[in-house]
Amino acid sequence: MWYIPVSKQFRGSSRAIASQFLRPKRLAILEACLIGLVCGLAGVLLKLGVGWLGSWRVWASLIVPAWLLLPSVGCLGGLLTGLLVERIAPETSGSGIPHVKAALAGVGPSLNLRVAIAKLIGTILSVGSGLTLGRQGPTVEIGASLATWISNSIPTSPEYRRQLVACGAAAGLAAGFNTPIAGVLFVVEELLYDVSGLTLGTAIISSFIGAVVSQLLGGNSLNLNIVTHQSNFVAQEIPFYLILGVLAGILGAFFTKSIVKVLKFNRRSLPLGFPLRVALTGLICGLVVAALPETFRNNTGLREFILTGEASAPTSLIAFFAHFALTSVAAGSGAPGGLFAPSLILGSALGHIVGIWQENWLALGIATTYALAGMGAFFCAVTRAPITAVVIVFEITTDFKLVLPLMMSCAIAYLVAEIVDSKSLYDHLLDFSGIEIKKNKLPNDALSSLHASDVMQRRVETLSSKMTLDEVTQAFSRSHHRGFPVVDAGKLVGIVTQTDLAHASTRELPGDTPLSEIMTAQPIAVDCRDTLSEILCLLNRYNLSRLPVTEGRHLVGIITRSDIIRAESDQLTGGVEQIGPHPEPSYIVYQTKAPQVGSGRILIPLNNPQTAPAMLRMAAAIARDRNCELECLQVMVVPRNSAPSETSVRTTKSRRLLQQAERIAKNWGIPIHTQIRVSHDVAHAILETIKERHIDLILMGWQGETAAPGRIFGNVVDTVIRQAGCEVVLVKWSEKLLVKKHKLAIDEVVNNLSLSSETNLTVDCPIPEGNCSIPYAQCPIPDSDIKMQELGLHTLMNLHRWLVPIRGNYQQAAAVKLLPALVALSSLPEIRLCQVHQPSTTETDTSDLEKATNFLKRRLNCSVMATPVCAKSVSDALIDLAQQNQCDVIVLGASREGLLKQVIQGNIPEAVARSCDCTVILVRGAN
Repeated sequence: MWYIPVSKQFRGSSRAIASQFLRPKRLAILEACLIGLVCGLAGVLLKLGVGWLGSWRVWASLIVPAWLLLPSVGCLGGLLTGLLVERIAPETSGSGIPHVKAALAGVGPSLNLRVAIAKLIGTILSVGSGLTLGRQGPTVEIGASLATWISNSIPTSPEYRRQLVACGAAAGLAAGFNTPIAGVLFVVEELLYDVSGLTLGTAIISSFIGAVVSQLLGGNSLNLNIVTHQSNFVAQEIPFYLILGVLAGILGAFFTKSIVKVLKFNRRSLPLGFPLRVALTGLICGLVVAALPETFRNNTGLREFILTGEASAPTSLIAFFAHFALTSVAAGSGAPGGLFAPSLILGSALGHIVGIWQENWLALGIATTYALAGMGAFFCAVTRAPITAVVIVFEITTDFKLVLPLMMSCAIAYLVAEIVDSKSLYDHLLDFSGIEIKKNKLPNDALSSLHASDVMQRRVETLSSKMTLDEVTQAFSRSHHRGFPVVDAGKLVGIVTQTDLAHASTRELPGDTPLSEIMTAQPIAVDCRDTLSEILCLLNRYNLSRLPVTEGRHLVGIITRSDIIRAESDQLTGGVEQIGPHPEPSYIVYQTKAPQVGSGRILIPLNNPQTAPAMLRMAAAIARDRNCELECLQVMVVPRNSAPSETSVRTTKSRRLLQQAERIAKNWGIPIHTQIRVSHDVAHAILETIKERHIDLILMGWQGETAAPGRIFGNVVDTVIRQAGCEVVLVKWSEKLLVKKHKLAIDEVVNNLSLSSETNLTVDCPIPEGNCSIPYAQCPIPDSDIKMQELGLHTLMNLHRWLVPIRGNYQQAAAVKLLPALVALSSLPEIRLCQVHQPSTTETDTSDLEKATNFLKRRLNCSVMATPVCAKSVSDALIDLAQQNQCDVIVLGASREGLLKQVIQGNIPEAVARSCDCTVILVRGAN
């Protein structure tokens, strides 16, 4: 359908204005602002919730004995967190960043509002109750989930929706640390691997708004209080920063491995459910923290204690090992919580130790500078995001003197960590979940890399705005289109649909009313430079099936959903057809329709008058078995320099053949529809018919071999097999059988029909020219211009011995499903099932063959035999078996891939058809 019309022109104009204002890029910017605002509010709520619960826990530990309160709170909080995650949102376990990476790559669990709420509450419970995890990592998943929810509520293209989800992640990180630049860089460096203008623009907007909202409502995320301890750096300190980078790289890699080992231990060796496991983790964390100094009860306070230089070397050493172990246990339990904050604490403790060593050795720098550099270095070793590590620490401190030592430590830490372990923590977590992400392959790449000019149809039927209502009505009556673009001087000025004509009729407008008064002005159109993702967005937004393509205001083509699907399919499957202009639509010059009373439709392209009767008989048998209608198609090919709709063709013989098909279907009591299409390409016309007429099965003839290089069955059949979504049945008729039965068929027509003196009824000759043994002058069926009768085909189609090779799930095999209809072509069928096994020393397993035999015996009232065969070549085994048993028919079943791929054993269908003098039927199930 062309367009979902509106009755008044101002509504069409408002739609056009809205479509221009809500173009995907503009809509993406609006959504980025909304995402930043919502994610900023979520970050503030998370910070306040964790801060309140954590403060209460620390305050209560001063009143109630710490050894009793902290383990109790940790155990209860862990239990509630585990129940929440297990029963409401299992995908909220862990830090959440691997889930976001998987979602952006098009794999893994989906993100939605439920995930955001569960992650928010779960993180407050787990982090606030004392588990040594952070809240900044979860804000990334919360932001991405909220962005997904918002982008699904407002129509936009899949490409921009993916980038908006990344914007939510950036806004979440920016709100967690109050670092908008780091949020953008983290998206580019770790999540999307994309630096396109849209990604950077929308990510910057959302990150900035998220950080501003968090700063205004939640205050500073990390109040380091290091104003009086400004960093300094001299060249003599370089070796110590190099040592810091090496230590951070090695220990960061070990930290990653320790978390993965705890995860594996919990999965394999710990017989506890998820809630109990998290509760046990909270109990352990509470017991350990209760035994440590009071400073360790508040993670934020501990970090500030180290960074301000107040901690001693032993305190920093205890802090490092305690947090290393407790974070490994907490993260390994799967509790909701991030690893950003623990990494920063570990890095600051490590850097402080190295700084104290430097102070005792050189007395040049201060330990605070090393603590800050250690934060970035350890963070980099864990996440493998060096740019983000440098920027996030710099944005927290705003100290330019820190940049050089920070970059030096991060670079060394990254290189050393890559040597120790080539994967980051998030990559390990994805591997643990069984998810593999390829960084060099982006979803919807075909939609974003192709433009309208690459796939649009350039020849379009148009009308002029000066035409009268009567002329427009005549144009619709001559065409199968439901709408036309209205063009004046090559410029698109409107669109007219059948609904517009109906409204004009309701208003009783006179026949000389100009088209300009009834058309929809300013229709929705796309530019030839628009990407397919933008076009698909408009098609979905306004529920359209096609759109005009313009260059400026000039109409240059039209693009449909089918064009977009075909282009993406060709790129994804590596199709042999080139992306670009496709053949013009075929044109129907003749059509008849019967009542639509069947439950499906079977298409029979008739291109060979000699085999048409046999094809129709088989199609009728299948249609009767499945309660389907028949759709007969004749395709008339015209040169490509002629438009199908403008080329004059003679359809006399084609109509006569279709009329004969109607009589056969009438004798069988089956509804039949017929049509003649004019097209540049036979396969294209067949595929159009399959789509337009909702075909369930197509029955086609096949010669048994092809001379076309690189083709299995020929150009037409190969194209149909590859692109048709319906079931496909190919038939290669036995010419020897046709010749042998020819005289008997003629005698049956002549002797068995009761003809009156006024009846002019004979049959088409079913034998290909040159193969008939009866002289032309003596044949009572002299040419294909005489009518045929279905009864004369009975002897011709009496096929007795059937050979059916099977493999795999026989109950789902398309060939087995079709057998009840096929064996109806024979009065006394004998079915022989065979299964080809490779020669081996072990005993051949024939259980599947026996099950298939019993299955068919219950469904068919005929003889069914089983024959296992051992052979190296499947085709040779089938040929020998068919010849030994004098089989009349071989039925082969295959998948779409199996029919279109040259396997090691060769082209099995062609080899069987070429070597066997019997009918070969190939069945490919629906895609």
